[in-house]
Amino acid sequence: MTESKNTGVPEVDPNELTRSLTEIAGRSQQLVKDFLARQESGQQLSMDDALHMSKLFQDLYARLMADPVQLVQAQMSFWQDYMSLMQNQTLRMMGVDSEPVREPAKGDKRFAHEGWEENPFFDFVKQSYLLTADYLHHTVNNVEGLDEKTQRKIDFYTRQFISATSPSNFLATNPEVLERTVETRGQNLLDGLNKLLEDLERGNGTLKIRQTHPEAFEVGKDLAVTPGKVIYQNELMQLIQYEPATEQVARRPLLFVPPWINKYYILDLRPKNSLVKWLVEQGYTVFVISWCNPDADLAEKQFEDYMKLGPLAALDAVEQAIGERDVNIIGYCLGGTLLASTLAWMAERGEGGVNSATFLTTLLDFDSPGELEVFIDEEQLQSLEKQMNERGYLAGNQMASTMSSLRSNDLIWSFFVNNYLKGEDPFPFDLLFWNQDSTNMPARMHAFYLRNMYLENKLKEPGGITLDGVPIDLGKVEVPSYFVSAKEDHIAPWHACYRGSRLLGGRTRFVLGGSGHIAGVINPPEKQKYGYWLNGRNPKDPDAWFDGAKHHEGSWWLDWVKWLQPKRGGEVPARTPGDGKLKPIEDAPGHYVREPSNG
Repeated sequence: MTESKNTGVPEVDPNELTRSLTEIAGRSQQLVKDFLARQESGQQLSMDDALHMSKLFQDLYARLMADPVQLVQAQMSFWQDYMSLMQNQTLRMMGVDSEPVREPAKGDKRFAHEGWEENPFFDFVKQSYLLTADYLHHTVNNVEGLDEKTQRKIDFYTRQFISATSPSNFLATNPEVLERTVETRGQNLLDGLNKLLEDLERGNGTLKIRQTHPEAFEVGKDLAVTPGKVIYQNELMQLIQYEPATEQVARRPLLFVPPWINKYYILDLRPKNSLVKWLVEQGYTVFVISWCNPDADLAEKQFEDYMKLGPLAALDAVEQAIGERDVNIIGYCLGGTLLASTLAWMAERGEGGVNSATFLTTLLDFDSPGELEVFIDEEQLQSLEKQMNERGYLAGNQMASTMSSLRSNDLIWSFFVNNYLKGEDPFPFDLLFWNQDSTNMPARMHAFYLRNMYLENKLKEPGGITLDGVPIDLGKVEVPSYFVSAKEDHIAPWHACYRGSRLLGGRTRFVLGGSGHIAGVINPPEKQKYGYWLNGRNPKDPDAWFDGAKHHEGSWWLDWVKWLQPKRGGEVPARTPGDGKLKPIEDAPGHYVREPSNG
């Protein structure tokens, strides 16, 4: 591509354009062939989700028609607002200033470009969209006769529709994209189409929108670089022991149980925001479980297998590695749910070995688990179980898409516009690179987890769940615990986390951090971001807890280390991986974490 001498605007080489279009056409044709081949082989998209959504909105429509007066009132209100918008825009065209009928919410990045306000046409498009969105929200949220769960589902799917139809998502109605198209003479659209084809090819016909470039980082080179060794492994996990950074270390080590719904290196991203590195520098011997990325061979693995081959096997391995059974253990998200279940199982059997437990954004009471419950009811779960049983696992990209849909404007449509309409590469962000490095879920384990936790909420009931022949009771877990939740967490809402913290029998310290599920946890002290809330009392009501809580600046990491200080167990000379009975197998991060998803 060259630049015009007269205008300074890039010009497109006709031969280059022809080559690009020919290549795009060929790749598109191959994608269509691959798609048709999958259809013929029976790998078809399930219609169950579409039918489920259709039934929801059929019910909504029937309820709307049962109260026509309310529907007419809503339509009249919408029409009046629309007429006000038309009048204001007419006055503006005549040079008369007028107040907007609707404005975007503060922080809505979709309409940040000045063209949305300065250009009367795009301002009208924007306000028309916001007006219609408000009308749809108001209509579906004020229908009487729907049960609360159905109401939440309809609200969720309505918001997905509203997000998808935003004028910012289309070339003709996005002033920023049009401006970019003029500047590049359409090269942005060609670049975007190439990126679209690349993402379709990476997803084998399923669109996997990149949130950062797939080659922006390399695990073991840019991420997960804290020095350590894999000292133990079984079919489900590798156990990493990290090299010491101090001459003396706490006698009691730290053992992390991360979620297997993602890869462990969220705890060890780049050195500047690595929780593992920071803890090693605080004088701790740190162990981390690195789960495998399961395929169909592990389809029969159950939740209790993750307990036995995960934290229980790790506790035995830690004892062999450093001669110390007494540990401070940490569970993150689903890893925290497994940790609480394991501690209850150990308590029932009279087994010790854990001095304290820390739970990071962990659900134990699934009564109000946030928007994920939209996807979990008997009908949808049976459909999902059928899919998993046919394949042997839940594909990682399916879980990743579900998580992204909870924040579709931020995690789907913003990247759709940036990548495919602007034709730009997303910013190389380590957290989003980790987020798109998805993992699979074994069929039996995941079905047990969804049914017993999310659907039936049995974990909070004494004896509600049996693991390896032992009925468990969270109330019998007497070790002191530290709970961290995040105020804006949409995956494990803090109210639900707080209620779960009260199920344990030991003394609990609850901390509420700022931000969301990941940034609220991975919050190094040097950043001085978000802050956290503390309350010396734990009343039954979470809102009462918050009303009495005090806000502190900085990272909760500092408070946690103070809480851990009397639990260090004294100081001992630093331990090097391989000094004990377990010899190193390979360097950290090991090969399990590099296993790609099959989905």
